[in-house]
Amino acid sequence: LRWAEGLVRRMPVVRTIYGGVKQIAETVFNQKNNSFDRACLLEYPRKGIWVIGFVATTARGEVAAHAPDGDKLVSVFVPTTPNPTSGFLLFVPGRDIKELQMSVEDAAKLIISAGLVYPEDSVPTSA
Repeated sequence: LRWAEGLVRRMPVVRTIYGGVKQIAETVFNQKNNSFDRACLLEYPRKGIWVIGFVATTARGEVAAHAPDGDKLVSVFVPTTPNPTSGFLLFVPGRDIKELQMSVEDAAKLIISAGLVYPEDSVPTSA
């Protein structure tokens, strides 16, 4: 395995891709807590428009260091409808996030169905 990694590290383009994929895999498989363990609402792309997002982590490192006025930034993944595997990674001040009581699974169903399938215990209000 070390020999193969050494070979990959000598290949310019492959080295970059492999390094990124390896880092993501190590992060996902080594996390003690669940990623996307909470669904939330946040105003995006402008005030008055709300989207469902999934809270990933608290921002760390350089991203956290650049937060305005010492705000605690939270990374939120906002998936697209109907394909939730694509979306946007947003760094949002924690105070701007409204956590939802619905499970991540129910929020995903709502997103995939383009708002047609609501959780059973949730009743949508008319617009």
